[in-house]
Amino acid sequence: MSPLAENDSPAVETEKRIQVLDHGFIELIDSMGSDLTVVNSARVSFGKRKTTLSEGDRKLIRYLAEHKHWSPFRHVQFQFHCKVPEFVARQWYKHVVGIAYTDAATVDHAWNEISLRYVDASDFHFYTPEGFRKQSEDNKQASTDDLVKDPDGLLMAEYKNHCQKALDLYHRLLEHGVAREQARGVLPLNIYTEFYWTVSLQALVNFIHLRTHAGAQYEIRLFADALQQLAQDVVPVSFEALMK
Repeated sequence: MSPLAENDSPAVETEKRIQVLDHGFIELIDSMGSDLTVVNSARVSFGKRKTTLSEGDRKLIRYLAEHKHWSPFRHVQFQFHCKVPEFVARQWYKHVVGIAYTDAATVDHAWNEISLRYVDASDFHFYTPEGFRKQSEDNKQASTDDLVKDPDGLLMAEYKNHCQKALDLYHRLLEHGVAREQARGVLPLNIYTEFYWTVSLQALVNFIHLRTHAGAQYEIRLFADALQQLAQDVVPVSFEALMK
């Protein structure tokens, strides 16, 4: 099936899977730990272990977050399955790599991604925005909420046509025996990719803080919002404390 087909199966949204953009999603595959995990990780210094969460424990969690005692929060882990446009994935991965060179100390990530060296792109989707945002005049890296005028839909039609032509060329290259690892070079950055991301609670909140900011790109903000919705249900007390 072509990524540009209009008859895709309806997207299914569940408690652990949130649809994002036209073909993307965030799914919480697994998690380890709870608010009590944070508490017990902190209290082990005193040889104590709790089995139920008390009001005192909630105060402890807030204290740990306020005073940047990060290690107890790293014992909570999440594994997400993410389907995002390629340009979003590159922003995402640059965050994962770049955080190692800051003082945030949140290098708690594992990342495994689908590879077009192994997989044929024929069934992949291309991200099609609802409209084209205008370039910000005072921020070189950002767009505005205003849309470029395209009353006849000619720009959008050309956008979709370009994606289809790129896919057609990709197929011709494969038909002539070109290796997938080279043929993929003609595919545009709006093609969807998929990856598994395992991350600690503290590192996740750091990502959400930065990528829900008004200065972050619109598309990645939507994925960060979905991550927040899924994670806060697992550790509501810790998540709220860290987000403050």
